[in-house]
Amino acid sequence: MTPERDDQDAVLCGRAARGDRAAFGALVAKHERALRAFLVRMGAGHAADDIAQEAFLKAWRFAGQYDGRARFATWLTRIAWRCYVDLSRRSKAEQSERDREASGDDPAASAAIGDLLARLGTVERAALILCEGHGWSHVEASAMLGLPLGTLKSTVARAKAKCRAMWSEDDD
Repeated sequence: MTPERDDQDAVLCGRAARGDRAAFGALVAKHERALRAFLVRMGAGHAADDIAQEAFLKAWRFAGQYDGRARFATWLTRIAWRCYVDLSRRSKAEQSERDREASGDDPAASAAIGDLLARLGTVERAALILCEGHGWSHVEASAMLGLPLGTLKSTVARAKAKCRAMWSEDDD
């Protein structure tokens, strides 16, 4: 992202904090697709829309707390991550549906990737998706997930190694 877009997001969020619904609508339009794709990859399935909506509602309510130290997308994804974790804690049932269209991949490849990701732990899956799937830096992903940078890096490395091992097992 370019700095201008980050500045634009900060301005829009500031306006939203003062009650400007149109400004917040612009933020939603800009960030909802990536946020929903992250949640779908996390295994939220049909709940991804509800979690994203909850995250946007919280962002609207707490827009005045956005301080601009991180990108707006980082702040928003952290809110969504917390919403996802809260839902996971409340829910005992596994989310099994995947939204194949969000990834834009070949359905067979997307299913294989989804199966590998589903076999990872929740934090490993989130770290891998954010860094390798969505292109966030380790620093940004550690902020989103609330993990120390070193822990995030080792979590991503461990998740990659597990995926490679599972892929090799599946090929045998």
